[in-house]
Amino acid sequence: MKDLSLSPENCTTMIEVRAGVDALDRELVALLARRFGYMRAAAQIKPTRDAVRDEARKASVIAAAVAEAEAQAIPADVIADIWERLVEGSIAYEFAEWDRIRD
Repeated sequence: MKDLSLSPENCTTMIEVRAGVDALDRELVALLARRFGYMRAAAQIKPTRDAVRDEARKASVIAAAVAEAEAQAIPADVIADIWERLVEGSIAYEFAEWDRIRD
């Protein structure tokens, strides 16, 4: 389906804003599905269950998202909160996949 939404700068009505947000939300979910695909791949690659949680990598991923948020001039604290939940959810998903694959 082609996205017919306007850029935020060109919206003049709430209908246009909402259409843009709805279209973007669909894109975000598709990107998250791809990200979770990488978590499935990681679960297949990591040799031990203990390798799933990597606190240094978690900190690095969140720091990179915060830096990108700052570069994009959007609220870095909000992005940090979102990425904390995203990474923890990804770790939980990877644990579940690791267990499922080796069951």
